[in-house]
Amino acid sequence: MPVPPDAHASVAPRDTEPPPDRPFSWRFTMPLFIGSALNPINSSLIATALIPIAHGLGVPIGQTAVLVIALYLASAVAQPTAGKTAEVLGPRRVFIAGIILVAAGGLLGGFAQNLLTLMVSRILIGLGTSCAYPTAMLLIQRRARDAGLSRPPGGVLGGLQIAGIATASLGLPVGGLLVSTLGWRSVFFVNVPVALLALVATLVWVAPDGPLEHRPRLRELAVRLDVGGIAGFAAAMTSLLLFLFFLPTAHWFLLGISVALWIVLVWWQLRAPVPFLDVRMLAANKPLSRTYLRYGLTLLCQYVVLYGITQWASGVRGLSESQAGLLLLPMTLVSGLIIAPVSRRNLVRGPVIAAATVCLIGAAGVLALSASVWIGWVVIITIVFGLAVGFAAAGNQTALYAQAPPEQLGTASGLLRTFGYFGSIASSAIIGLVFHTSVSDSGIHLIAWIMIGVSLVLLLVSVVDRTIPRRASA
Repeated sequence: MPVPPDAHASVAPRDTEPPPDRPFSWRFTMPLFIGSALNPINSSLIATALIPIAHGLGVPIGQTAVLVIALYLASAVAQPTAGKTAEVLGPRRVFIAGIILVAAGGLLGGFAQNLLTLMVSRILIGLGTSCAYPTAMLLIQRRARDAGLSRPPGGVLGGLQIAGIATASLGLPVGGLLVSTLGWRSVFFVNVPVALLALVATLVWVAPDGPLEHRPRLRELAVRLDVGGIAGFAAAMTSLLLFLFFLPTAHWFLLGISVALWIVLVWWQLRAPVPFLDVRMLAANKPLSRTYLRYGLTLLCQYVVLYGITQWASGVRGLSESQAGLLLLPMTLVSGLIIAPVSRRNLVRGPVIAAATVCLIGAAGVLALSASVWIGWVVIITIVFGLAVGFAAAGNQTALYAQAPPEQLGTASGLLRTFGYFGSIASSAIIGLVFHTSVSDSGIHLIAWIMIGVSLVLLLVSVVDRTIPRRASA
């Protein structure tokens, strides 16, 4: 049954005052940027703490990998779920709920006495941080509408991408510094003051959602959120990601379960009155689907650099994890410098093709890595991939804002992040397969050839897609 465009919105129009002269001042954007940065930073923050956690809790080092898996799984499922919930209940409400979950997860992990409690903490942090980006997109969309703008300024969307993507490489050096000075518990506790800062700023400077038109009953709310679709998506995603994480040991039953669940999910979504994952929209909106694909492939390359080169620098060059993490800081700086001007100009096609081209160049550069190579070459490679991340983040987010149905922007934004997690988890599987027995020059070269193949596919998808506009209309 067709769903009218306003069927997703259950929040009544707000009685707003005339928008201020500067609707996107730092007071409004600051909490959104802080919240959006928490997810990528937490994704990599834990890496330097895994060994100290194992020693501190007296568990095998291999078991601490569950802490990485927990946040990945929670985030991959929660991103579009948070967007969908925000469309129904209001983005500010969901944003605040997410921030509270982050603070609770940080406290729980900081005081944890066993691995199970730490895993629950990481799940809470994953769920909470996943609320930020899709709700921020909706809050920015609403702010632009209240200010009489057809779309928000490109610089605002660019700032959101800097916070949500470019900061991923900050987790390794920050985590190394925290663990070396304050101990492993600090990588959990650090979330608490940051979350409280974002919470207070949101309560003070972000306008409340309007009152709900009516308080939906539980059954009605379940239908509007498509709880069955969310559950099916979570189950299918979990089984697929577990299969990838356990590689090179192939648990084929997990892959079989995942395939069956995806088939059932598509069947369910085609019949749901208000689908969580609008399969018809994705099939009809091919430009948006290709944006998701490009984004996932780019992040696959980014995370291969983040974790693959870090492991190589530690295992072959003998650098500490914190030293290896510092080599990645140029990636954050360069990507941020690229995102800002590209986003302000609403450029799409040029940056998307540039990202694919630069990925290919960077992947070829990884072939030159060896035990005797100049360490500055590693920095050059991270700078090259910083360019790729900057171009891809700015171009694909601008494309998403233009391609996604306005009433489904929250879910569409969350799905963009989910595809990013597909890429990051696929990178973990690749690194695990290649470095299964040892970290070596030949292994990093094999990873380089895989990245070259991925980059060629990314370049092909970008160049032949004639639907990508030169720039988004202002």
